Amino acid sequence: MNNSASNPSLQACCSRRPMKSPSGTRRRGLGLGRHPAVALLLWLFLLSPAFAQYTSWQQIPIPPLPAFKPPEPKRIELPNGMVLFLEEDHELPLIDGLARIRGGARSEPANKIGLAALYGEVWRTGGTKNQTGDQMDDFLESRAAKLETGANADSTTLGWSCLKGDFNDVFKLFVELLRQPEFRPDKLDLAQKALFDDISRRNDDPSGIASREGLMLAYGANNPYAREMQYATVAAVTREDLLHWHQTYVQPNNIILGISGDFDSATLEAKLREAFASWPKGPAAKREDIEFLPAQPGYYQVVKEDVNQSNIRMVELGTERHNPDYYAIEVFNEAFSGGSFSSRLVQDIRTKRGLAYAVGGGVGTAFDHPGVTRMVLGTKSQSTVEAIQALYEDIDQLQSRPITDQEIKRAKDSILNSFIFNFDSPDKVLRERMAYEYYGYPLDFLEKYRTGVEKVTAADVARVAAKYLHRDKLAVLVVGNPKDFDKPLASLGPVTNLDITIPPMPGEKEAEAKKFPRPTASNPEGKALAAKVAEAMGGEAKLKSVQSMRAKLEQVAGGQAYPPMEVTIVYPDHMYVAMEGPMGPMSMAFTPSTGFMAAQGQVRDIPEARRKESLEQIKRDMVFLAQHASDPHFVFAAAGSEKVGDVETRIVDIDAEGVVMRWYVDPKTGLILRETYPTLGQTGPAEGQTDLSEWKNFDGLTLPAKRANKENGQDSSTITLTEVHLNPTVDPKLFEKPAAAPPSAK
Repeated sequence: MNNSASNPSLQACCSRRPMKSPSGTRRRGLGLGRHPAVALLLWLFLLSPAFAQYTSWQQIPIPPLPAFKPPEPKRIELPNGMVLFLEEDHELPLIDGLARIRGGARSEPANKIGLAALYGEVWRTGGTKNQTGDQMDDFLESRAAKLETGANADSTTLGWSCLKGDFNDVFKLFVELLRQPEFRPDKLDLAQKALFDDISRRNDDPSGIASREGLMLAYGANNPYAREMQYATVAAVTREDLLHWHQTYVQPNNIILGISGDFDSATLEAKLREAFASWPKGPAAKREDIEFLPAQPGYYQVVKEDVNQSNIRMVELGTERHNPDYYAIEVFNEAFSGGSFSSRLVQDIRTKRGLAYAVGGGVGTAFDHPGVTRMVLGTKSQSTVEAIQALYEDIDQLQSRPITDQEIKRAKDSILNSFIFNFDSPDKVLRERMAYEYYGYPLDFLEKYRTGVEKVTAADVARVAAKYLHRDKLAVLVVGNPKDFDKPLASLGPVTNLDITIPPMPGEKEAEAKKFPRPTASNPEGKALAAKVAEAMGGEAKLKSVQSMRAKLEQVAGGQAYPPMEVTIVYPDHMYVAMEGPMGPMSMAFTPSTGFMAAQGQVRDIPEARRKESLEQIKRDMVFLAQHASDPHFVFAAAGSEKVGDVETRIVDIDAEGVVMRWYVDPKTGLILRETYPTLGQTGPAEGQTDLSEWKNFDGLTLPAKRANKENGQDSSTITLTEVHLNPTVDPKLFEKPAAAPPSAK
């Protein structure tokens, strides 16, 4: 159960302040007018005689904010070092609990990055010695309860939520999972495959790339707060690693347990002492000695040619929240670059100049390590350099045009008016108190926050702006298409191109080469077999006349029949797919320069790896290969025999302009009975196999009507061709990506 979305104390290192709404979004002002009835009452109130004397809303006196007195949870420390926080809340018959445990991703070995994430997942799905994770699901669902685990940079968590009447049963399961997890191997394997899928897709989203690479520039690529898991590091994690992690960190003196809800504190305390007091104290979690090695200031670039916008990050090391300047930094951030439309950056770069649909950031602060000072820009490609220069100008003007008293007042009002909504329930206050305990902050830090903000002066804001935001110390990262920039990024200074290629699994290339050897040259038998395949399909002349092909097909996968698809191929490198989706028509287009999907009036880019895989499918297409049976640039090498069904086939290894695959050819008929090839599966690189049958004449070509596909030896889908049309009229506009409007700022 990862609470980083709802608990500000678990936010990323660059969080601006420990105040969020339950959904993780900022709340502005008093929130009045969100409900029609509230808006009506407010309107009638403002029209009352008491306000008739005022001719402007600015004349209405604003009373001071009331005193902030949050409920104080009861703190208990057991003899074994376990800390308990109890917060009674009798509004609803619910009891929620969260154990926060020292030890997170920053403590992983460098060769097993992903260990904490796997632990956080398999801890729950692996179940206990007495119940599997699936059995626990059934048990909890029947009680409308939940029991969840998670992991983040510095801790792991185990929490529950249940009705008061089910507390004893759910708490018993909580204790069992805390003390006796099983980490079943099948659930570890499933979790690893899910992470492999995440790794394979991590270069799809430009904004995600910018955030990830920006963090590496600010902290250093090998810093535990920035480093990325790889196929190899995830694959290296074993069940024994999970058990060792649990034994190392899940000790009572490493645990803070907070419980809020409908209970009597004295009764619950007795139950908790009974459950945990006899648990012997273990070794304390070690604090890692972490080195921060930020990149040199300058310009860094990730080339992504399939986008029409630039994602820009300007980063340097920030500071920590126990810094006396923290409150002044909060006010400066809100006034200069905060999320509101009144901030200086938004007013200038977005509203006045129209250079960015997203702009913001601030001096980063974190609880127990330096945050990241991060300035963020989202702009169209054609204004990339201009937008960077505009932000530079605004930073420079902080010296000649400091943040004004009016801006400071507006920033303070925004912070303080939203303050109460972030701690308007006992549960929110409890989570914040737990964070202060966890990081060693004074327990009245929450009360001090409001006072600290109120005391900030214009001189304080000017001082922290000069101290923590330095144009000449920023590492500037641009993720975008340099071909479309208004000016070369190099016009600002030397540019370093970053390589974001995902390293393959160790031995993957060797294993692929062993399964699909790349032939260096054709041999006579291979050429003869290729020629026989071409003849069986309709002859060389017929094949070479095919410039494009449109096929209608039906697909069954996982026992489910999907709506018919229409696939149009323009050889050698264009493909268009149209189908009827559950929400209406959808289509996909693939070309050497782009890949996109259109549905419901929306257009989005197809991940680069999927685009590349789809183009390789064209080069593996038997029509395309048979067209080149006599082409000296295509390699066809006979490589032994293998039985497919009752037929002793001849194997032909193929290299089609860098794309390798293998045919299993019936030497008597020239028909291909099987194809094998490297492909991209749902969880990463995979071994594909297609068995071909039911050969029919389609528009003068003999093609297999049925294709039974496997992925890594497992059945994946069956494709049936129903129609094939050769050289149809193809509208070139099918492959033109519609212009996408930039997302609106919110």
